[in-house]
Amino acid sequence: MKKRHSPLALMLLCVLLGVAAPAVAKKPARPDAAPAAVPDAPALGEAAKSALAKVNNRVAHIDTNGLKALLQAKPETVVIDVRNPEELTLLGGYIGTAYFYNIPRGQLEFQIDTFVADKKRPVVVYSNYNQRSPLAAGALMQLGYTNVKNYADGFFAWKRAGLPVKYADKALDSFLYSKPQEVIPGVWSAIGATAPQTYENSGHNNNLSFVITEDGVLVMNGGANYLLAQSLHEEIKKLTKQPVKYVVLENAQSHAIMGAGYWKAQGAIIIAHKDAAHVIQQDGDKLLEATRARLRDKAFKTEVVMPDRVFEDKLELKLGSWKFEVLHLGPAHSPGDIMVWVPEKKLVISGDMAFHERMLPLFDDTNTAAWIKTWDRFEALGAQTIIPGHGRPTTIAEVTKYTKDYLVYLRAKVAEVIKNGGSLQDVYKVDQSPYAHLDTYDELARVNAGMVFRAMEFE
Repeated sequence: MKKRHSPLALMLLCVLLGVAAPAVAKKPARPDAAPAAVPDAPALGEAAKSALAKVNNRVAHIDTNGLKALLQAKPETVVIDVRNPEELTLLGGYIGTAYFYNIPRGQLEFQIDTFVADKKRPVVVYSNYNQRSPLAAGALMQLGYTNVKNYADGFFAWKRAGLPVKYADKALDSFLYSKPQEVIPGVWSAIGATAPQTYENSGHNNNLSFVITEDGVLVMNGGANYLLAQSLHEEIKKLTKQPVKYVVLENAQSHAIMGAGYWKAQGAIIIAHKDAAHVIQQDGDKLLEATRARLRDKAFKTEVVMPDRVFEDKLELKLGSWKFEVLHLGPAHSPGDIMVWVPEKKLVISGDMAFHERMLPLFDDTNTAAWIKTWDRFEALGAQTIIPGHGRPTTIAEVTKYTKDYLVYLRAKVAEVIKNGGSLQDVYKVDQSPYAHLDTYDELARVNAGMVFRAMEFE
């Protein structure tokens, strides 16, 4: 089912939409990835050798068999790759563990407490060779971490042993596939990476969906940049000669809006909620600056454009025999969240109203209490097939479990902390383990708890 594309086209792969089973398997590591050539270890000067000798005498070291055994006995072990991010891409991936972070050596002291708050938690650091990692282990010990080990064999030894390796998301490798059970002809979705927007995945970390009708194409989300939108259009043109007539922006986040300039140049009508249009007008330049910093050359021709049509509650569209309702049901994930509802197909392209494979993110302008109330109106639509903002097509039961139910759960936990006179630091310790299997859990769980605490203090 996998279809290879030219790397020059940013390589979008569209899959025919079906209802995914509620239990979603994680994306497997690429079996076809050839190991990169192993470079020689950098030569060290006498001062560096002396510093390493001193630190090696006071840190605990672990070899490949030891690390394998530790991860089996204590799966909660945090594994930190202290190499630079580009090394993970160019040198064949990283150690595949449940709790993995890439924190470059030069940033370790500044970022570690964000990722590992419990200084008693087992931590293993590694690099390519036994050079940067002993220094990293020593630094963590100085910061008060009491259960730190240095993986002395290094990444290449782990990979040569045939042990689990994962790969940095790239545009081609970032797609997840659903196996259709009930096909809805004409509805397609290019499913984005599970990781945040990166240069490697070309900013494509959300779903770019489209519906082909007898009288044109409706696209949900403009994409993260001009070139990504152009690549999606190239895939659409392989399926139909119909023009793209409407592009609906699920909200004002950069991965929804930054490709809109390409679509406007093709003559498509750009649609957004009035609140999203306000954000684009107010913050568009900042979003563009961040996009250019993140994507560099891949931000070529990307500019901020305003939507052509804005609405408040409901906008009805008709293309051929298809009737669409673009809906704003109320406050949810971010200002101006909208969805595309196709009543006759019992299909909703929900945007960021609904999550299920990733932990949902909360922002300063997210009103979780209002999101829960809005959810009742969303559920009342009676959708049988849901394309969420991120992840494969699924059911209302699945997104309810990981969106509304998560919000209710987290608010109850935070309310308990507030009732007992607890602080923000206490909230960070709230048990969110029932959701620990979700992608982006490690990045977002503590942040979400803090966001809810700060909001509920004033409710």
